[in-house]
Amino acid sequence: MSTIIIASIIAVFLFVIILTSYVKSPPDKAYIISGFRRRPKVLIGRAGIKLPFLERKDELIIKQISIDIKTGDYVPTSDFIGVNIDAVAKIRLMTDPDGIQRAMANFLNMNEQRIAEALVDSLQGNMREIVGTITLKELCNDRKSFGDQVQEKAQFDMSRLGVEIISCNIQHVEDKNDLINALGQDNMASIQKSASIAKANADRDVAIAQAQAQKEANDARVMAETEIAIKQNDLSIKRAELKTVEDTKKAEADAAYEIQQETQRKTIEITRAQADIAKQEQEITRKQKEASVKEQELNAEIRKQADAEKYRQQQMAEVELYKRQKDAEAKKYEFEQAAEAKRIQAEADKYAMEQEAAAIKARAEAEAAGIRAKGEAEAAAIQAKAEAEAAGIDKKAEAMKKYGEAAIVEMLCKMYPEVARAVAEPLSKIDKITMYGEGNTARLTEDVTRSFKQTIDGLSDSMGIDLNTVVSSFLGSRAAVGAKLPGDAKNSEGKESVRLPE
Repeated sequence: MSTIIIASIIAVFLFVIILTSYVKSPPDKAYIISGFRRRPKVLIGRAGIKLPFLERKDELIIKQISIDIKTGDYVPTSDFIGVNIDAVAKIRLMTDPDGIQRAMANFLNMNEQRIAEALVDSLQGNMREIVGTITLKELCNDRKSFGDQVQEKAQFDMSRLGVEIISCNIQHVEDKNDLINALGQDNMASIQKSASIAKANADRDVAIAQAQAQKEANDARVMAETEIAIKQNDLSIKRAELKTVEDTKKAEADAAYEIQQETQRKTIEITRAQADIAKQEQEITRKQKEASVKEQELNAEIRKQADAEKYRQQQMAEVELYKRQKDAEAKKYEFEQAAEAKRIQAEADKYAMEQEAAAIKARAEAEAAGIRAKGEAEAAAIQAKAEAEAAGIDKKAEAMKKYGEAAIVEMLCKMYPEVARAVAEPLSKIDKITMYGEGNTARLTEDVTRSFKQTIDGLSDSMGIDLNTVVSSFLGSRAAVGAKLPGDAKNSEGKESVRLPE
């Protein structure tokens, strides 16, 4: 048990050590693990292990940092014009093996602001040196070249610190005497002059072009009008020629028209006469056809009415027949449904009666079994009572021997009604017994008789006397000497004999 506890403690201790030793650096920071190794371990964007109490973790910012560089005062250019420049440099600490070693030596655990403050002086000094080597016009015209020179100049110093200059951009330039604006105005005047000359030359060219265009347009218009006049003259001549031809053709056409008109008139008259004759013939034919059509219409109307009446009668007869058939089918269906319902009801009644008879039979058998059990119980009680009175019975037996079989029979005759009453007494407490089927009444009687017989047999066993044999022998002997023994007469020995009840 102690071994398990120690192992658990060691496992927990190792887990805590591993949990506290696990470190993972983000991409914009470098974790420096030092102390246990001769050369510090650098983690950039990956995980590593730092041994607790033996190693330490330092941070180095390697993301891009913006540094605002200003000359701070007017610095003279190569043409002795004081300028004030505002620039922005983008720097980043080196991550190569040599560069990060120099960066660790200078900027370990510094934030962005402290790194910018440490570098701004060196960058401003390099920018001042570059300003003194160029003119104001060069500075204004080529700012990118100036930024590249500052970056190239300062990179030498920054490399020794483990810093890389990504870019250097000029944001604003101003001079002490506002010469930049003057240069701008001079350039503006020159540009305006050039623009005015260009505008005047353009206006002149436009006027010349417009005049030339108007001249060409006028020449074209004159040529077009001359061409139009020639064409119109040719058109008039052509119209006159066409008019002469037209008049000739018209005269010929008029003559031909009159001839054709006369011919057409004759043809029309002949055609009209023929048309009148044909019309009269057509009128006679039409009237004949109308009469025939009228006759056919009358015949068709009468036949149509007769056919319609016949069709109506047929339809009515079919409707009546269909109605009777449907009524007969409906009545037949009702009778069948009623018969089926009666049959189902009869089967249900029969099944209910059978179920009720079975229930009554089961109830009767149960009651009979109860009666039989009760009779047997009472018989057992009587038997017990008889056994309890065995001593008295033995004494009476000696006396009974004196009386013989007649005394025994007399006793039995007195006892049988009591036994039968005891056996049948449970039946007297039943109000009504309804039995279905055959043999149930005989069965009930047989059960009662069997109970009575069992009781008598029990008495025979307890007394040691076969009562049935005694009674049988007594009845047989009595039948033999019945004439000599009257009911209350004494025998030859002076003893009284007992007559059995009828």
